[in-house]
Amino acid sequence: MPMIANVVIDQFHKGGPIMWPMLVVMITAVAVILDRIIWWTAHAAHREPAKLEEVYGALEEGNISAASAAAKDARDPVVKVLWHALNHHHASLEGALTVASGAELQKAGRFLVAMDTLITIAPLLGLMGTVLGIMHSFNAVGESGLEVSKVSGGIGEALIATACGLGVAVFVVLFYNYFGALVTKLQFEIETAANNLEIMLKTSKKPRAKGQPE
Repeated sequence: MPMIANVVIDQFHKGGPIMWPMLVVMITAVAVILDRIIWWTAHAAHREPAKLEEVYGALEEGNISAASAAAKDARDPVVKVLWHALNHHHASLEGALTVASGAELQKAGRFLVAMDTLITIAPLLGLMGTVLGIMHSFNAVGESGLEVSKVSGGIGEALIATACGLGVAVFVVLFYNYFGALVTKLQFEIETAANNLEIMLKTSKKPRAKGQPE
């Protein structure tokens, strides 16, 4: 293990000065990914499908008060959106759904823009390291003739920076796509629940025909 650490540190120094901002990007990426993993783990633990069915059941019976009571204090984001809409549907149901779903999706999509930025920055830093490494190689040729160690050192610096930039970008893009898919799934669930709520509320407001069972 110490030998691997020594190799990593040695390659880090050989990558040149661009490796320091690359390290900052990598640390930021790891911190953001850990934050999202913790958030989505908690999100999975907070899902309450039974409570959602309870809300639907009350709405099917036309009992809005019971549906609101069932959804109160829910930790499931889908149920929370329904609760918000049920308590503001007299003013504007669509507005209440938009505000509540927007708040939940904003929490779910937190740091996606930051991850997208990191995916863009990392290869650019690698490219900059490549340019600096090639420049060092040409400078070495100009200063002392064809000194193999200095020329190869510049080329090595360029390759290490490029590899690190691409490696960081690939690492982050995997999680970016995964978290993006989770946000899309949550958005679909919220939109489905919102549509169900609108249909059930419209149905419950329709006057019943004579002879139709209550």
